[in-house]
Amino acid sequence: HKAGKTRGPIHRCDGQEAVGIGATAMLDDEDLLTSTHRGHAHYVGKGVGLHPIVAEILGRATGACAGRAGHMLIADVRKGLLGGNAIVGGGIPAATGFAVSLQMKNRADGGQRVAMCIFGDGAAQTGICHESMNIAALWTLPVVFVLEHNQYGLTAHHSTQSSVPDLSVRAASYGMPGEIVDGNDIIAVHRAVGAAVERARRGEGPSLIEAKTYRMVGFSTSDVGGYQNDEDLSRWRERDPIVLARAMLADSVPAERLDAVMAAARAEVDAAVEQALNDPLPSFADHAPSAPYTVAGA
Repeated sequence: HKAGKTRGPIHRCDGQEAVGIGATAMLDDEDLLTSTHRGHAHYVGKGVGLHPIVAEILGRATGACAGRAGHMLIADVRKGLLGGNAIVGGGIPAATGFAVSLQMKNRADGGQRVAMCIFGDGAAQTGICHESMNIAALWTLPVVFVLEHNQYGLTAHHSTQSSVPDLSVRAASYGMPGEIVDGNDIIAVHRAVGAAVERARRGEGPSLIEAKTYRMVGFSTSDVGGYQNDEDLSRWRERDPIVLARAMLADSVPAERLDAVMAAARAEVDAAVEQALNDPLPSFADHAPSAPYTVAGA
């Protein structure tokens, strides 16, 4: 962004990767996911390749949405990724509505498809969040609500937006299970969300998982910062999910193997960026849908 390589600022998810990857690891391509404006880890977890994601961020024709959506709206219906959303809380009613459709399909063919919505603590304060969770519980919909609680909405700390620090306590008022989990511990996230997904697959209705994490970067790459506590930032950086994940594996995986995995991951990211920077920009004269999508009746 600051080098002029993207169209506008980027909402990064540094330090929140454990939620996006740990939660989506339980989903199949037939399961549907709605995301947020900070959903890059969600996209990766749902199976979208690094190159299509990076190319979309850079506005290239090879992007997941042919360079026309941008980083906040990346979608791939083949993977069950219904897209990010620039509207705070916009994915919550969408996931609930898709869960209605999946419930009907499951009853018709015996399937066990589920919907998942990952959203932030700012979105949790919207009226549509409460309405969606109420109807999801009332109709026993197969949907999992994953609250990625990074403690800040734009520049506002969560304590200025909610009278309670633990938002998952609201689940009881809807008649659904609610659970708090360490959002920087990928195993803890995977287990908690996994249990909620299996519950939804059994037809037992929705759950709310509150994954406590921290936004270690500004709201976007145009944010000058200065409003977050330095001690909080330092403490949470020590609990970076990638650092924690490596520590969990230290006793069972040789350090050389972990170093090789990290190096391979960095190389894959670097290659995706280099390739995307050399890819063509989209042609705005071409209005035909990109393969494999076709116009109905065409």
